Amino acid sequence: MKQFILILALALGAAQAAEAACYADYKAKRENPLRLHYGVAEIDDGACTKAAARKALKPRLAEGGWALLNVVSVFDASGLEERKASAGPNYLRY
Repeated sequence: MKQFILILALALGAAQAAEAACYADYKAKRENPLRLHYGVAEIDDGACTKAAARKALKPRLAEGGWALLNVVSVFDASGLEERKASAGPNYLRY
C-alpha cells in the first residue's frame, strides 16, 4: 500500500510539473518608422529556457511585422502580475 501511495504521489507531481506554464518577457522592434515594444508571451515549448522562447517568439512576432530583439527572461505564472502593466497591450498578445 505504501508503494502505491508513493507511486501515485510521484505521478501527480510529474503531471503538475508538465502542466507548469512558462512565460517570457521580450523586446521587439518594427522598422519604418522605428517602433519598439516590450511584451510578455506564453511559451508552449516543454523547455522553459531563453532559447526555447526565442524559437517560439520569432515566428509569432514576424507574423505581426515585428522582429525579436531579445528575450529578457523566462519565468512561471508567479511572475506575470508584476509585468502586466509594463507590457500593456503586448501582455500575452503574441
